[in-house]
Amino acid sequence: MLLADFVQQVDGFDGLSPKDKIKVFGWYLHVHKALASFDNGAIRACFKQLHLTSPDVSVYLPRMAAAKPPELLKERSKYRLARGVRSELDKKYGVHQSVVHVSKLLSDLPDSVPDIAERAFLREALACYRAEAFRACIVMSWNLAFDHLLRWILADMTRLSDFNAAIMRRFPKKTGVSISSIEHFEELKEAEVVDICQTAALISKNTTEILREKLKKRNMAAHPSQVTIQQSQADDVITDLVNNVVLALT
Repeated sequence: MLLADFVQQVDGFDGLSPKDKIKVFGWYLHVHKALASFDNGAIRACFKQLHLTSPDVSVYLPRMAAAKPPELLKERSKYRLARGVRSELDKKYGVHQSVVHVSKLLSDLPDSVPDIAERAFLREALACYRAEAFRACIVMSWNLAFDHLLRWILADMTRLSDFNAAIMRRFPKKTGVSISSIEHFEELKEAEVVDICQTAALISKNTTEILREKLKKRNMAAHPSQVTIQQSQADDVITDLVNNVVLALT
């Protein structure tokens, strides 16, 4: 998980004292960066990454280690959160490891994601997942992957030509339908787009099945029903779509 994303979950972060911000940064480094300990430079880097003026951490960290009871434990030139502090922050910000994994997967998508709309979908999917709004997470994850698929088709003239040629082969009644911009895809249903991609041999059989299956789950999540959507279902949808569509189709 990116530091900027994490601090958005910390209520009143901007109003925290420098010492409390250091604790938050220390917990982030332990949990999300898997660091057993951290030094002055790692804490300074957190302040810098968030465009915050760094306090004199070379003074703060030793004082926090010397406090009674200690807030940090010193190990040579490095520090780690004391057990009491770590436990307190675990209760506030700790999440199930699968949530950490999926959040990291989303946050670590390449910074070169080309479209602003995709980035917006990504941020919303991540926010929904963290808030345990799993229905909304599934819907937004599908939006991200499907939008990526459409723009991937448009980005290459050969792919686009093959897609247009396959429309009539797959759906003979779709006379006059030709795609040249993102808006033109509105003439086709999402399932039809996936079928046409398969007919045009733009995507593999496995990718086709993934998209069909996830579209069904999106439809189930998007409409009111008595079906309960669990975290595991959101895990499956989001990891499959990110790995096999967003990251695979480049």
